[in-house]
Amino acid sequence: MRRIVSILLACTTLVGCATIYNMPVNIPANGSVVEKLNIGLESQGDIDDTAVGLAFSGGGTRAAAFSFGVLEEMNRIPVRGAQGALVDRVGFISGVSGGSVTAAYYGLRMRDALADFRERFLLRNAEESLTTTVSLGTLGRALGGGVNDQTGFTRWLDANLFNGATFGNLIGGKRPMVWINASDIYNRTPFIFSTTAFTAICSDLSAYPLSNAVAASAAVPLAFAPVVVQAFPGTCNDPLPRWVSRARTQRNTSPMLTAYADAIGRYREGAVPFIKLLDGGLVDNYGLSGLTVERESSETPYGPLTAAQAVKLRRLLFLVVDAKTGLTGDWINTVEGPGGLELVKAAIDTTMDASVSASYTAFNRTMTDWQAALIRWRCGLSAAERTRLGVRPGWNCRDLKFFIGRISFSELEPARAAQLEAVPTRFQLPPAQVEEVIAAGRDALRASSVVRGFLAGL
Repeated sequence: MRRIVSILLACTTLVGCATIYNMPVNIPANGSVVEKLNIGLESQGDIDDTAVGLAFSGGGTRAAAFSFGVLEEMNRIPVRGAQGALVDRVGFISGVSGGSVTAAYYGLRMRDALADFRERFLLRNAEESLTTTVSLGTLGRALGGGVNDQTGFTRWLDANLFNGATFGNLIGGKRPMVWINASDIYNRTPFIFSTTAFTAICSDLSAYPLSNAVAASAAVPLAFAPVVVQAFPGTCNDPLPRWVSRARTQRNTSPMLTAYADAIGRYREGAVPFIKLLDGGLVDNYGLSGLTVERESSETPYGPLTAAQAVKLRRLLFLVVDAKTGLTGDWINTVEGPGGLELVKAAIDTTMDASVSASYTAFNRTMTDWQAALIRWRCGLSAAERTRLGVRPGWNCRDLKFFIGRISFSELEPARAAQLEAVPTRFQLPPAQVEEVIAAGRDALRASSVVRGFLAGL
């Protein structure tokens, strides 16, 4: 009994002495947030008659490698009747946790990212500056906020991958629209690194480092202390979008949009001076929140597209690239367990897996409604409006079809899928394992019936 008390006292002492936290790095906007980061699809992505959207799930290097394999295969698929490959038609890209690394890097460098992402990230040890072993000392740090603060991982990402790039570097140059997703653990909602969120906190998103956003998106509870973003209410002159107040008061608004609008409102009101962020997979491990919120909050039938893009579009392919692990744990064979770290891991895995079905269902409904709204709007255009928007002779307002699908290990044979699902969620994997997961991404895309249907309909 004395030994147990001594251990408990030691743990209490360690927790008291090892408070781990992160300092915010975002800065006030000092003026208009929107003017400093005017992300409009007029200059984003190659949205023509054919467009592609991608959402990369969480899962450490396993997820980053799987999504990279999908991009590689898209680079090998020509678009019939157009120059370039399918990867050149990516207009939207979203990422969470491990998938956010690929999403941010591709959004920054586009096709050039395919040439060096393997060597710069996938085959490297991104954990080399992190503490990953469990001990009495690390347990104290975990209970004091997190084993690691954000500095180690953020500095590694910046030195080896992003080289000081910020969200301002994602503007223009026909880059896709990029969303990086984390979890606001106070409001229990997604935190999307976007103009809306940073307008609410009066902070300059254009100056915010990509490495910090990715680190926030991948901040697994206990392993990392929450990433902190500071609100500066009253220091900017941008009003919140009208949809925020509407979503907070109208009963027919979707629960996701209502919760997100409530969080945005609290930021602007100064009710949350310091926003604490952890792994985006806690609320949406598919990373679909960005586009779902962007579409459901739109004031037009065609947003986030422009009107000119909406009349040209004929085919949209949106793929969720899902690299989640399989079921693990032998504690189901005994009355005891799970306990300790196994219990924590099981709880986090349960939260993440439960979130994906809800987010995917909401996303499917949103996309179905969007397609119908676009067709109604297109068919309701007057002759003058069609001329102004550049509609060509023979245009069919109903010629619009969305293809929505999920690319996962289940596209492959069962034995291979089980082997891939057993790859650990780490930011360091053996090179042979990395190559296996990349190859799986290429093969899973080729095997997708949704992708085949999309390509046949071009």
